Amino acid sequence: MSSAPDPLDMPRQFLSFALGQESFGLDIRTVREIIQHGAMTTVPLMPDFVRGVINLRGAVVPVIDLKARFGRGMATVGKKTCIVIVDSVRDGERTELGLMVDAVSEVITLEPGQVEPPPTFGGSTRRDFIAGMGRCADRFLVLLDPDRALDIAEMASLCEASQLALAA
Repeated sequence: MSSAPDPLDMPRQFLSFALGQESFGLDIRTVREIIQHGAMTTVPLMPDFVRGVINLRGAVVPVIDLKARFGRGMATVGKKTCIVIVDSVRDGERTELGLMVDAVSEVITLEPGQVEPPPTFGGSTRRDFIAGMGRCADRFLVLLDPDRALDIAEMASLCEASQLALAA
């Protein structure tokens, strides 16, 4: 009788992307598609990290500026700026989110031995947003924990706080 392999002992694939000079990775299983940056509708009274919404085949999809979400100021739209559409879950319901990134690089396969735990101090990204550090040749890829970095409930509460502050 054989048991199923532990998913943590298996190679995993990550979509690598850039925010400024930093490289990040997101588990490919959470990524639905990548689209070009285009027309976006701004929504009043939202925090800076909510850039607006897009129409994706008839669905309203909020777009999160990851640079702003990580406290690095608003992203500047360039030639390679794109939106990564990811699946997120809120209250047991699947929601699509758009993540505005400076550029998408490639899909990288990492063996379990290439993934280190997140650093215990320092860093410019909230530690709880980081699932680990992926070793790729001579550099590290910051592997995001989508359940934390893209926590819909936390972002919704920040939006509500922003609306209340502006209304006061």
